[in-house]
Amino acid sequence: MSRLLSLSVLLLAMQAAPAPADAPTPYDPWPSLQQEIFNGRALQDGSAVLAIEMPGRAEDAAIVPVTLRLTLPPGDARKVSAITLVIDHNPSPLAARFELGRDAGVSEISTRVRVNDYTDVHVVAELSDGALYMVKTFVKASGGCSVPAAKNAVEARANLGQIRLRQFAKPGDAATSGAREAQIMIGHPNNSGLQMDQLTQLYTPAFFVDELRVWLDDAPVLAMLGGISISENPNVQFSYVPTGGKRFRVEAKDTEGHVFQGEWKAESSGM
Repeated sequence: MSRLLSLSVLLLAMQAAPAPADAPTPYDPWPSLQQEIFNGRALQDGSAVLAIEMPGRAEDAAIVPVTLRLTLPPGDARKVSAITLVIDHNPSPLAARFELGRDAGVSEISTRVRVNDYTDVHVVAELSDGALYMVKTFVKASGGCSVPAAKNAVEARANLGQIRLRQFAKPGDAATSGAREAQIMIGHPNNSGLQMDQLTQLYTPAFFVDELRVWLDDAPVLAMLGGISISENPNVQFSYVPTGGKRFRVEAKDTEGHVFQGEWKAESSGM
């Protein structure tokens, strides 16, 4: 059989063969999450209201940095009352909900999260008029929720609940707005419940900070309701506009009922 005839037979066989089945469409949990977390409320395009910054590919899936910025257009009299962070493919997708003090002027929040799989990350801002605005990004990471704790259990317990607060001038527009930044660091293993003890081969029970609240005097600045997606030793940094308050108060609670508190003098707004 000539080479040309062999090629013709091969082409006829390919035409006669059934087409391969279409690859299954990857599961998208977002429609169900939207229904469950936001009760099916309409979500508008939030590109003019907020922004999310995360690495496209995480260097360490257990401590992926995330920054949320509020970008309400000038002249918009509404305020952002809450921000919800959802990591779609995490075992517990609702990573955190941040509630903003009405007069605190919070415009930026940063923290560190665990990412368990390649996933969309959605951020939804709720405004004072009740409207919801959403943006999203995509992150490549794997296994962040099951990475063993960096410290052993004894060392982690020794540092449990230690809170530190840093205050510093906010770069950029701070000279005109008076904005400052603060960073809260809490010593806590924040166990996800998916981490295996390498000695016992048993899973370490979930144990994490599920509530963090910050006040300037008696005025609420920021609250975080967190879950297993927040990284070990929770770290939350935020911008704010000083209101004349003299002292910061911080209170954190975890899933075993521990309450951790701290109080610091508020530094001046000068650069």
